[in-house]
Parts: sequence; C-alpha cells; structure tokens
Amino acid sequence: MPIAPDSTAVVTGAAGGIGRALAARLVAEGVRVVVNDIDDVRLAQTAEEIGAHPVAGDAASVEGVARLVEAAKDHLGQIDTWYGNAGIDRGIGLDCPEEDWQASHEVNVMAHVRAARLLVPDWIERKAGRYVVTASAAGLLMMIGAPTYTVTKHGAVAFAEWLSATYRHHGIVVQAICPQGVQTGMLERSGVMKDLLSRDSALTPEQVADTAWEATKDDRFLVLPHPEVGDYYAARATQTDKWLGGMNRLWQHVEGQV
Repeated sequence: MPIAPDSTAVVTGAAGGIGRALAARLVAEGVRVVVNDIDDVRLAQTAEEIGAHPVAGDAASVEGVARLVEAAKDHLGQIDTWYGNAGIDRGIGLDCPEEDWQASHEVNVMAHVRAARLLVPDWIERKAGRYVVTASAAGLLMMIGAPTYTVTKHGAVAFAEWLSATYRHHGIVVQAICPQGVQTGMLERSGVMKDLLSRDSALTPEQVADTAWEATKDDRFLVLPHPEVGDYYAARATQTDKWLGGMNRLWQHVEGQV
C-alpha cells in the first residue's frame, strides 16, 4: 500500500546525503517526519530547512534506538514507516582492526534488528507498517577492498529478506534500497575507488530518494536506483565463478593504483 499523506516516518542518518533526501521527499509528499542523526548540529539545520522534527542520537545502540522510537512516538503519535538509512564504511583490507568490524556490525546490521524489535509488534497489531533499509549495491554484490562494508551490508539485506518473509502476511512491507555510487561524502572519501563506484553513473541523493518514493507505490522489495545492479546480481547468482573473476580483475586494476 502506498505511503499516504499525513502518515508518519522516521529517517535515520538524515543530517545529509541519502537520508536527508529521503526525508525531504517524504515531507514534500505530506508525510510527517522525524529525522535522526548522531551529528546534532547538522541534523537541526536539516530539520529546519526541510520541515521535519529532529531527534539527535545514536540509532544503533540498544539504548539509542529505544530513545529514538520513544521520542518519535511522542511527537508523531505512531510510527508508520521506518527508514533505516544510517550506515558507516569503516575498515579496508583483511587487516582492518576488530573495532571496525564491530562498529560496522552495530550500525549496518544490529541497528535494523533493534529497531524492528520495537516496531514490529505494534505493526502486527495494526496490520500495517513499512521498514526500509538503505543497504547499498554492496549488499547484493560487494565492495572490493572493504570486507567490513561488504559483509555487513549483505547482513542488512539478509535481515530485510528475513523480515519480509516472516511478516509480510501481517501487512508489513519491507524494502531494501541498493544504489551504487551516490554523490555523498562516502563517495568522496572512497579515493581510488571513486571512479569504479561511478562507472555506471553517480546519482544525486535526490535521484535515489525519487526511486525510493516510486517503489512505495508497488512495494517491491529490491529498490534499484541503478537498474543495472539487477543484472549484476543475477550474474553473481548464476555465473558465480565468472563474476568473481571479473571482480578480481577490477581489484587488480584498483590495486595497481594504490
């Protein structure tokens, strides 16, 4: 069921980038929105500019998620849609520290689990709810050079799949947004990987938000701002060795530039 005007939504990681664009599009469509980010200064500015309500804090920890859900319900009355957009890209190579693995798992996977625990019981009772994960094309494919991001974004997609398979008959819609290169700070920080991530095109956050909004009209699980990701995903599943060989050649190219 499409998102209705005057419904409610929470968007995490919303101080900039895709999160800000998602929140702005929702507000423009008449949705009442709570935005969240750990960067309280940028969040306050974003909220004022787009017309949303800010709730700063950590959207990954058990305590932080609980505070966000409680504050959002206090402001909105109820939460109809949750955009779990917050994510991090820490850790390069096999020798990246344990701390990067742990932080990536907490933000990119457990934040979704913790939010769903608090949201789903109410949605089951109401027979309606929508959980949207910003998972990245890395969640379907991989990010060469970045094992932490690859593994945890795969985990985000896997959890979203499980959530959909388990609760869709209760009226709960689950979606995974999986873009490739997007013109955000994360892309700018990617160094020699920037050209590779942008090889098909680097979309604006607003273009990603437009695709995500359109996907609410048919409730499709995979939201692909770069449609070619669907072809890559199919090749990965059906021609795995050929696909891995191609990824290895790409990595050899990147490795030669480091």
